[in-house]
Amino acid sequence: MQPATPTPSNNLAHAWRDLRASEPKLRIRDAATRLGVSEAELRATECGTTTVRLIDDWPAILRRLPLLGEVMALTRNESAVHEKTGEYTEPEISGPHGIVHGDGPIDLRIFLSQWAHGFAVDEDGKQSLHFFDAHGDAVHKIYAKEKTELAEYRQLVDIFRAEHQEPTIRLTPRPPRKAETPDAEVDVAAFQAGWRGLRDTHEFFGLLRKSGVARLQAMRLAPEGFVRPVATDSIEAVLNSAAASELPIMIFVGSPGCIQIHTGPVRKIVPMGPWINVLDPGFNLHLRRDLVASAFVVDKPTDDGVVTSLELFDAAGDNIALLFGERKPGRPELTAWRELLSTLQAASNLS
Repeated sequence: MQPATPTPSNNLAHAWRDLRASEPKLRIRDAATRLGVSEAELRATECGTTTVRLIDDWPAILRRLPLLGEVMALTRNESAVHEKTGEYTEPEISGPHGIVHGDGPIDLRIFLSQWAHGFAVDEDGKQSLHFFDAHGDAVHKIYAKEKTELAEYRQLVDIFRAEHQEPTIRLTPRPPRKAETPDAEVDVAAFQAGWRGLRDTHEFFGLLRKSGVARLQAMRLAPEGFVRPVATDSIEAVLNSAAASELPIMIFVGSPGCIQIHTGPVRKIVPMGPWINVLDPGFNLHLRRDLVASAFVVDKPTDDGVVTSLELFDAAGDNIALLFGERKPGRPELTAWRELLSTLQAASNLS
């Protein structure tokens, strides 16, 4: 891997300023794409004006977040944006892994090894915290709301303000995408036996690593009957059906450094161009239907019985979102959720 190098700021800052002048509503992520840089590079050009660089003590920052009161947490990938409003609870941190959960609505699984840069932003009178990976891609963001304790927010920024506020950032070049292990080199029998022997859904990630199997590849190599392809637009049918029946569900959306989870009902489902949106108080989901290249209904055994999910993938084989019926350890899966997913399979078989 090449050494990290700083990015030049003056030309980039001018280019961004010109772009914003011509398109004032352009989002920073889209501006970065337009300019051929990362979002973190654009954000760094504002250090010393609207942006404050933070030191990289992520556990300490996370432990202060409950003091902020109500905020909006945002995690996204290329195809989906997941937004939850509520209060952070005290995180559970073990080495590079962190969990934020509890009775509050903000539910996160955090991979701190992927967190490399942080900024506090005061833009158009709105305060927010932005965290990025070593390549400059956003992993998690936090936005102040009407009920946020702004004095605590300002104190957090003061405590974790970095000594140097230069408008450049050192990024690590992204390594080439790891090639999928050829099917012929996978011990498929052992992988399928491991799948059948799962006792918890969280064990699935360990099984993939142990077997050297990519997530989308697993859909192809699964034990017979454990994975069923469904229509790529199945997400819209699931959301509409869950809303109509008030069926509580779980929606997982992940970035390289964070997985954010909604648990509960969804109510207002709004298609808009290529997007399917959930626009509920306290929870918004924005998902690009046109970027869903494949979708599957997936069974995983657990000590509480089979757990069934709808899993969406993009054309590169990256996971866009996972959907489950609402459940907790010790409780079996909701029958209504399993029946809903069975209608997707029936529809796919007819098409």
